[in-house]
Amino acid sequence: MLKGKTVVLAVTGSIAAYKMANTARMLKKLGADVHVLMTQNATQFINPITFETLTGHKCLIDTFDRNFQYSVEHVALAKAADIVLIAPASANVIGKIACGIADDMLTTTVMACPCKKLVAPAMNHNMLHNPIVEDNIKKLASYGYGIINADTGMLANGDIGDGRLPEESVLVEHILREIAYEKDLEGKKILVTAGATRESIDPVRFITNHSSGKMGIALAKAAMRRGAQVTLVCGHCDVEPPLFVDAVNAASADEMYNEVMARAAQQDIIIKAAAVADYTPAVTAESKIKKSDDDMKIELVRTKDILKALGESKREGQLICGFSMETDNVIENSRRKLESKHCDMICANSLRTQGAGFGVDTNVITLITKQDTCELELMSKDEAAHRILDKLLTL
Repeated sequence: MLKGKTVVLAVTGSIAAYKMANTARMLKKLGADVHVLMTQNATQFINPITFETLTGHKCLIDTFDRNFQYSVEHVALAKAADIVLIAPASANVIGKIACGIADDMLTTTVMACPCKKLVAPAMNHNMLHNPIVEDNIKKLASYGYGIINADTGMLANGDIGDGRLPEESVLVEHILREIAYEKDLEGKKILVTAGATRESIDPVRFITNHSSGKMGIALAKAAMRRGAQVTLVCGHCDVEPPLFVDAVNAASADEMYNEVMARAAQQDIIIKAAAVADYTPAVTAESKIKKSDDDMKIELVRTKDILKALGESKREGQLICGFSMETDNVIENSRRKLESKHCDMICANSLRTQGAGFGVDTNVITLITKQDTCELELMSKDEAAHRILDKLLTL
């Protein structure tokens, strides 16, 4: 995912420096070429050898160290970098960069980098909220530095407050958002539905389906990483919504219908990937009076057809994409759905196909438009999400 990308990690003097070893490992696993800069203070918290072992590169600390690969190391690395992450960022280094001070290898290299730079402050919460530090962070933001907000929790001294460095996965996700993909969806508003709705029978039981939400969430994540402004309307999902999307919960089919239709007009692309229950229990006075479970009979009524409502109210220039899960006559049934629901594309798959369907991490999809039919091979749902977005961009 990050193959061919150069990531520079700038580690400063904070107890949270230990998290950067795993961050470097995760980035290497994604294919990035990782280089680490450290301040002298940072070496008191973690040994440079740790980073050198993980990255395969010399960890740069001393501006005047003559044991390096290039003649002007900080300039060469600055030119190569696709992104710089300063984490943990101490109050001292934040202040120096904000004031243009470059007095060591880390600050000198950061100052020379023309690429995107992210800053993740980590310190005692009283330091973080010192007006001077707050002003320096705002100053960096005004110069185009991305600011990763500190987490709240127990700090190194036992205090509770904000100032914690976010988890490694969050730091990596910030980097992926910036450089993993071209921003071909920048400026687009995309709404995605995901997961299974639940229709209550009584306070204990409900009707639902086997949808895990993985495909819809993969689509939301892919669109976000490609620059789109994403709204995710989700029912019950087995995986957490991705960062940087506007996630809205919708437990029932009615709730999902209302949430989607309230936002539909503002969207450029709407992808309905949620498995919405076709029926919901009818609640009547008679149905509430039951002698026993053995006597219980549930009257069902059809839920609102979200995809059809979207197709019928589609504005000019808007794209509507739906999903079709079939057991037989997949292409024929899905093409009829394309026409009857007034969609621009249907993503069809079969429950009978190995590697497709509910709960798994792979999918086998056929993309159906008015113009053509494109069968995709077995691939991960993350890969399938990008192929779906690629196809929508051609319409």
